[in-house]
Amino acid sequence: MKTAILDGEAVVLDEQGRSDFGMLQRALGRLPSAHEAGAIVLYAFDLLYLDGRDLRPLALHERRRLLEPIVAGREGAIRLSEEVQADGEEFFRVACAHGLEGIIAKHLEKRYRSGRGDWWRKITCRRRDSFVIVGYEPSTMPGAIGRLLLAAKKGEELVYVGGCGTGWSNQESLKLRELLDEIRVDKPPVSLQRKGAVFTRPLLIAEVEYRAWTDDGKLRHPSFKGIRERADDATVYQLA
Repeated sequence: MKTAILDGEAVVLDEQGRSDFGMLQRALGRLPSAHEAGAIVLYAFDLLYLDGRDLRPLALHERRRLLEPIVAGREGAIRLSEEVQADGEEFFRVACAHGLEGIIAKHLEKRYRSGRGDWWRKITCRRRDSFVIVGYEPSTMPGAIGRLLLAAKKGEELVYVGGCGTGWSNQESLKLRELLDEIRVDKPPVSLQRKGAVFTRPLLIAEVEYRAWTDDGKLRHPSFKGIRERADDATVYQLA
C-alpha cells in the first residue's frame, strides 16, 4: 500500500475504554486539559481510496475487506473500528448499559455516499433525569423562554449543570415563562453569572433527556420533557 483515504472518527478514550466527547474537546485545545493531542485516536471504519483506486462504488463489506489488512491489529493513533454483526435491539441495549453514546448501523451492501441517508443510522442512547430549574434566558419571541438554567444537587448545595433550549412548543414556552416569572429572585440560587439571565427560586423540577455529560460537568444535548413541583429532593440528580 502506498496511499489510502480512510473514513473514521477521532476519539479520546476514558479509563474504561469509552469515547468521551469532553475529553476530545480538551485534547484539541479548546479547554484546559491533562490530555495531550497525542491521546486522540482515529478509529477507521471505511476505506474510500487505495493506491489511486476509487473504492466508493464497492459495497461496504468489500471496502471493509480491503480496510482490515491495513489497520487491523494496530494499537497506535489509527485503529480498526471493529464490526459487530448482532441483533440490533440487544446490541443497542448492551451499549447503553455500558455507558456508551450509542451505536452506528450500516447496510453492508451499499456503496459509499457522503452525508446522511437510509444506508446508515446513528442510534444514540438517551438518559433521563430530574434537574432543578434555577432560572431562564428570555427568547427573542416576546414573553417566551429561550433557555432553562438547570442545577443538580451536590451534597446539600445546588450546582449549575448547564442550560436546556429545546423540547417545548411555542405555547408551552409562553406558559413556562409565566410560571417562572411568578418566582423570580434577584440573587441566583447557584454560583452563576450570566448576562441577561432571569433567576428563580429553586421550586420547580424539569424532567430532561440528554445524551451525556461534558468534561466540565454540563449536560450534553439536553431536551425538556416536562415539569413538576420540587416536592421530593430524592428525585433530583445527585452529583458525585
